[in-house]
Amino acid sequence: MPLASDTILTRPLGLRGEATARVQRWRAALQPRLLAGAALGAGALALAAFLVLSDDPLAGEPYAIAAITIRAPSAPAPEPAVPSRPDPASRSAGEVERASGVAVSRPDGATAPDSVVIRVPGNAPIQLNPAPDPRLAERGRYGTLPKIGPDGARSLDVYARPEASGLERGGAVAGRIALVVSGLGIGQAATQDAVQRLPPAVTLAFAPYGADVTRSAARAREAGHEVMVQVPMEPFDYPDNDPGPQTLLAGAKPAENLDRLAFVLARVPGAVGVTNFMGARLTAEAASLEPVLREIGARGLGFLDDGSSPRSLARDLARKAKVPAARAEIVVDAVPRPDAIDRELARLEEAARKAGFALGSATALPLSIDRIARWARDLESRGILLVPASRAMRSGP
Repeated sequence: MPLASDTILTRPLGLRGEATARVQRWRAALQPRLLAGAALGAGALALAAFLVLSDDPLAGEPYAIAAITIRAPSAPAPEPAVPSRPDPASRSAGEVERASGVAVSRPDGATAPDSVVIRVPGNAPIQLNPAPDPRLAERGRYGTLPKIGPDGARSLDVYARPEASGLERGGAVAGRIALVVSGLGIGQAATQDAVQRLPPAVTLAFAPYGADVTRSAARAREAGHEVMVQVPMEPFDYPDNDPGPQTLLAGAKPAENLDRLAFVLARVPGAVGVTNFMGARLTAEAASLEPVLREIGARGLGFLDDGSSPRSLARDLARKAKVPAARAEIVVDAVPRPDAIDRELARLEEAARKAGFALGSATALPLSIDRIARWARDLESRGILLVPASRAMRSGP
């Protein structure tokens, strides 16, 4: 029997009987779900309308209200107290001495502030007096020659490098060393190397034959080195071993030797003295050497025996003639090997410790300059002070 609602208007097109009944049952089952979906859609539309039309700035997001209390600003924490510096006027003399590092000497039993400041080290390099000094110069056959000034001033004193009174680092002086390096002025490279690398307290001796020896010696003095001039003297194997055309000879007349000496002295203005170049035979002949030494002393110069000849009479003859003179105790590079040079430098240092002073000599070989420069780097840290060779000659006759 057909359902009451099964009319031509509700019956699906083209279905009859049982088929129509199945459609009706499917509609009945689906109707509640359609109604639920419609309700959900209406709720969603209502929520959207609420969000759009509502005045809530958070648009419905969850939020909480917190109370904010405005408090008065708290006082800043006090800064830690900085200890005040003591007034310099209130510091004791002992505190000032320790802070400044100034060397102080006091009479026995005296205390600060009863003190005498003896030296404040400075950084300025030592400057030598200009040369030639008009008081100490006269015109000679070969150029300007040294002489003793009207007031008794000597080149040995005026042209000498001033001595430092102590170690630059403030330590105790265990000994002093004077070192003369000779053979300068011939090879420009070796001369420049010696002037630049060797400490200024090292005395440099110039041979008279260099083409630019006068200017080279002046540059050495500008760098703080005092300078000497080498006088070529006859060796035992002359002329096979020839020191040069102006060699002073043992068999020559005194006037001839003094003329050659004048040529040599005119080549190096500002020299403090003379040292021998070879000369084992001449320095062993008293009659030939003594007039030469007297002329050197009469011109306000000193004589330094380089120590190369054990038969030299120079120091004894100079003492007899009252000429300032000294003799090197150690020839540093007699054996030109690095180990031998280092060994002789150590001997020189030990001699200075034992006697308080030692005098050495060396030649301007590149090897010698290198080893001496290395040795001298930390010499003061060992308590040894380098001094100019003029010190040794001035302490002589």
